[in-house]
Amino acid sequence: MKTGGIGGSNTLTGLNFEEKVDFQKLLTKIYGYEIKRISGKAGMGVFFEEKLVAKFFKKHDFYKFLEESQVGWRKILSKQLLPDGALLVIVRETLFIIEVKYQQVGGSVDEKIQTCDFKRKQYLKLVAPLELKVEYVYVLNNWFKKPEYKDVLDYIHSVNCHYKFNELPLAWLGLPTKNV
Repeated sequence: MKTGGIGGSNTLTGLNFEEKVDFQKLLTKIYGYEIKRISGKAGMGVFFEEKLVAKFFKKHDFYKFLEESQVGWRKILSKQLLPDGALLVIVRETLFIIEVKYQQVGGSVDEKIQTCDFKRKQYLKLVAPLELKVEYVYVLNNWFKKPEYKDVLDYIHSVNCHYKFNELPLAWLGLPTKNV
């Protein structure tokens, strides 16, 4: 992630992130992937070689999915959490909450990345009726590699959350790849 640099989302094995991210557009740049609406369903279908492998939800679409799945989220949470992205990987029965944090100067993001434990537990409560697992992952830029972030990065791992720098490997998510 370089200021003024050219993005690297042409990879076949992972999603490279820049400041402004559209997860769905990144996926469609990877050979074999297609994103399309599933008729009458919330979110978008993620297809690999024409097979549905995941569902992707932005912000409010996630709650539409819960309602379609007959999960009364209002009885579970007092306030909605709106994820940057939620990816339900079907074969893993796992919901990945993906939060992209891009910093070029110090600010409020410093404290926001300390909230993953609470949010992960909230998402776990939401999808418990669906018997889904939850993985909470931050995609961070190189700003967070500075020594002053060591403690918070250690904390993120200690509470069973994750972070990746600049990219999100498809294999880590459990999504298929194809060698071209």
